This record gives sequence, structure tokens and C-alpha cells, in this order.
Amino acid sequence: MNELAKTAFNRRPDLHVETEGEFAGWRTWTRDNFETHTGPFYHRMDENGRITCAFRVGKKHLNGSGNVHGGCFMTFADYCLFALAGSVLQGPGVTVSFASEFLDAAREGDLIECTGEVTRAGMSLIFVRGMLTSAERPLFSFSGTIKRVKRRAPPQATA
Repeated sequence: MNELAKTAFNRRPDLHVETEGEFAGWRTWTRDNFETHTGPFYHRMDENGRITCAFRVGKKHLNGSGNVHGGCFMTFADYCLFALAGSVLQGPGVTVSFASEFLDAAREGDLIECTGEVTRAGMSLIFVRGMLTSAERPLFSFSGTIKRVKRRAPPQATA
């Protein structure tokens, strides 16, 4: 793995490294209020540069049937898009397309993991695909496209 990729993985200003519990040593971001509220979701990089994302299913993640809500899978997969692409994104981006397939259900207490890959990284678009699993059982497949963006300056207050 090259140093640029590892540096980019550790460089986000809103990066938080969990210090306790099951996900001690895993990373998450604190800037996205929706993901923070829906998760917590985590990611880590192994010695080969491969990203794994994960979360433990709690009661708040369930639908009325007692399975993980489809919107929770989709939110976690969107989080995973950015974790998987982090080393090539190296700055802000937005999801411009997202496709998914629901393959199986998950229940409270399950550990949901995601692995995936960047299939192509161009000047402005990054293409990613991934799979959510629980105990190696496929639950949800997805692909998405991230567009690199430049941050806009906040609007100036008028007097």
C-alpha cells in the first residue's frame, strides 16, 4: 500500500478513533449528523490497505418486522462508499448515483460488515462497489458513484 493512501485514510479533520468497546481502534466520522444518529458506523484499514466497515445491529436499526430496515442498509452502504473510496477521494465528495440489491435479512445483535473496492477513479468521478454480510452471509450488494467537489465558502452575513 502506498503512503499517500494511508495518509489520506488518517487525514480527515472529523476523524474519530473509537477507544472503547467492540470497535476500539476502528474509525468513524463525526461531521455527518445523519450517519452519526443512524449508526454508529465504523471502518478500518488492514496492513494491505483493504477497508472493512462494520456496525452492530441495535433496536433502532429495525423495521416493524424485526429485520434491519432497508434505509439503514442503504445509509450504511453510502457511508461505506466514502470509506472504501477515502484513499483516492482525498477531499470532499457527494454521491451522484447509487444502486442496490436486498439479498437477505439481518436481525438485532448481528454484526454487519462491508468489504468492497474502487473499480475506477477518474478526475471527477469515483466508482465503487461493495457487499454487506453477516457471518459471511450476503445481505446487500451495492454500487455507487462519488463526484469530487470543492467546498464552497459559507455565505457572508449581510448587515
